[in-house]
Amino acid sequence: MLAKRLLDIFASATGLVVLSPVLVAILFLVWRQDGRSPFYMGERAARGGGSFRMVKVRSMVVGADRTGVESTGAADARITPLGHFIRRWKVDEVTQLWNVLKGDMSLVGPRPNTLREVAKYTPDERRLLDVRPGITDFASIVFSDEGDILKDAADPDDAYDRLIRPWKSRLGLVYVRHAGVILDIKLIWLTLIAIADKKRALQGVVHELERLGAEPDLIAVSRRDAPLSA
Repeated sequence: MLAKRLLDIFASATGLVVLSPVLVAILFLVWRQDGRSPFYMGERAARGGGSFRMVKVRSMVVGADRTGVESTGAADARITPLGHFIRRWKVDEVTQLWNVLKGDMSLVGPRPNTLREVAKYTPDERRLLDVRPGITDFASIVFSDEGDILKDAADPDDAYDRLIRPWKSRLGLVYVRHAGVILDIKLIWLTLIAIADKKRALQGVVHELERLGAEPDLIAVSRRDAPLSA
């Protein structure tokens, strides 16, 4: 949709300009800790198939992606000391505004996944590739504490597949069915609220899911007032 793309271009360009002083300072600190590139370029599945390079501020040691473990718990030894701060405040997501500006991503949409994870998609989940992947969506708010959920898991990838992925995919499909500029604006606002008050943001997510006619079990999980079950 033209309106959605125009929103992406305007907001991503504005965000990169406004946040550039903070971003440059963080990039310098990441480089200073080990003398290596402060960027992580991860291959992710693109809309309609294919792939693109997603730009993130590096929060882990160099070569962390070659360990074979894709899900990351909060206590993961691969996260650098500065990386914990970067992940806590979502600084690693800011550089993805460049991907939005280029058209690889949108501000709002299902989070981009690795090609290995996409290869495991069910036929229903493949509909997540019908739209551009995004920086935020319903699931990004509901599972913003993903690292804490996986923190004590012996196998983070298995725990992710059992505890998070089914709900995350279903939330993504709700967005795919109802994608539009108004919903994007609401989700961007709820994402900003979640930084300071996640409980209030979750209430907003539940309200939107109810308005869109989401399934009761999906709404219940999105309240995040009970432990997740496999």
